[in-house]
Amino acid sequence: MIETVTRTRFINWFRQSDTYKDNFSFFAQASLYDYFEELEEDTGEKIEFDPVAICCEYTEYSNFEEFKKDYNHEEITDLETLRNFTTVIEINSKEGFIIQQF
Repeated sequence: MIETVTRTRFINWFRQSDTYKDNFSFFAQASLYDYFEELEEDTGEKIEFDPVAICCEYTEYSNFEEFKKDYNHEEITDLETLRNFTTVIEINSKEGFIIQQF
């Protein structure tokens, strides 16, 4: 059983969740939705909307310095190098990025 999730429903789920509403900013939520839509188009496969898994698998960072506080990888010195280790999703209309946990 598959239900199509619109951008509005995707964002509203996070905003209305008491537990997960602070995991991502509004712009990060919109960027994640765009990323998943593009991924579906590229792979030809539908992605299940599992917001709890999204919150466990992805993290938003305001800048690279904030990322470095969480991860002490000496070989990762900039955002371009980080792309070699994981998925980096740029946030539309805002500084910052989202990474897939690695």
